[in-house]
Amino acid sequence: MSQHFSSLDGSAIVNDLVTVIVANREYLSEVDGAIGDGDHGINMAKGFAHCGRAIAGRQLDLAGALDELTLSLMEGIGGSMGPLYGSLFIGMADEVRGSQQIDAARFARLLRGGLSSLQDITDAGVGDKCLMDTLIPAVEAFEQAETGGASFKEALQRMKSAASQGRDSTRDLVAKIGRASRLGERSLGVLDAGAVSCCLILTQLADSIETRLV
Repeated sequence: MSQHFSSLDGSAIVNDLVTVIVANREYLSEVDGAIGDGDHGINMAKGFAHCGRAIAGRQLDLAGALDELTLSLMEGIGGSMGPLYGSLFIGMADEVRGSQQIDAARFARLLRGGLSSLQDITDAGVGDKCLMDTLIPAVEAFEQAETGGASFKEALQRMKSAASQGRDSTRDLVAKIGRASRLGERSLGVLDAGAVSCCLILTQLADSIETRLV
């Protein structure tokens, strides 16, 4: 069989996401404070930490662990980011529900499912200085690598690279949505906090999966 990882590692994988977001609590709020209200890290860490407590000691498959993350974010984060990230993760969960082993093709569907679920509730896209500037290029990079015959590991590396480039691209964009859009040209020169947190999540997701590939 092609490279894959076990869905039964779901709790461990999601716990890795919890760890990276909680560790970057101050950094995310610092980034957000440049053009936002400075609470992105606080809210994200609160929601992810809640999930960490909910899954502690439980061996959930990936869909089950992502379901818990969705609930924690929907219920625990104020503002728009709870529903946005909640939609992303429930869309991902739905694509691996019932799967025991997840290969690159299934993971590509997980990524596309998350993006499609998010697009159901927002019209934001690349160029709007938001998490989509990270997510869309990352999803497309993985899909292109996977269909082009790259190994699962190589496709994950390309996803991480695209996510980082997408995050960095927001520095040169004018905010078009959210509170930061009121600043117009003054939003230039700083990263978007949602793009940064999305890059942290995708990078950690890739790293967690890569160590579990067989």
